[in-house]
Amino acid sequence: MSDPHAETSTTRPAIVVGEDGRARCAWAASDAEYRRYHDEEWGTPLHGDRPLFEKLSLEGFQAGLSWITILRRRPTFRQAFHDFDIDAVAQLTEADEAELLLNPGIIRNRAKISATISNARIIRELVRDKAGAFDELMWSYAPAGTSERPRSFADLPAVTTESTALSTALKKLGLRFVGPTTMYALMQSTGMVDDHIEGCWRA
Repeated sequence: MSDPHAETSTTRPAIVVGEDGRARCAWAASDAEYRRYHDEEWGTPLHGDRPLFEKLSLEGFQAGLSWITILRRRPTFRQAFHDFDIDAVAQLTEADEAELLLNPGIIRNRAKISATISNARIIRELVRDKAGAFDELMWSYAPAGTSERPRSFADLPAVTTESTALSTALKKLGLRFVGPTTMYALMQSTGMVDDHIEGCWRA
């Protein structure tokens, strides 16, 4: 996903105080589901082969769209893709793919659906002999140490050295829809980096 705050103009305040008195990153201020996602998920360390496969898949579906579009459809995505169980998705057939293209509750993009199934097959092989191998691979590209906390949206990069390296590694394995910008958004959302703006209660 493009990181959520990319949808917020840099001319707007970076921090907004909600009705509950909590100061939040401004991108989370305008929508209740965004606020929940910001408070409970975004920037929280996420581990596990299946959860990271789900995040990778949803980030791929988000390409070119707003994250809230994906977030609101996530329950349907989970139902359509068997809760992103890697083995189950890897076993989907051409007939299943055709059925998914008719599902109005997801993003009906043939290339993205095909990539999700193909990615599952590659990851299945990766974790076949070692559970946690995909988690280990993904987190091996998390930046070492801590960086200075961003003070404004202008301080937030779209791409970093680490996200580019992760993208390159995944592409070498054959994964698709894993560009450097998408991978940096994944790093933000999975807590590999903490980009909550200074002053946010989550910071």
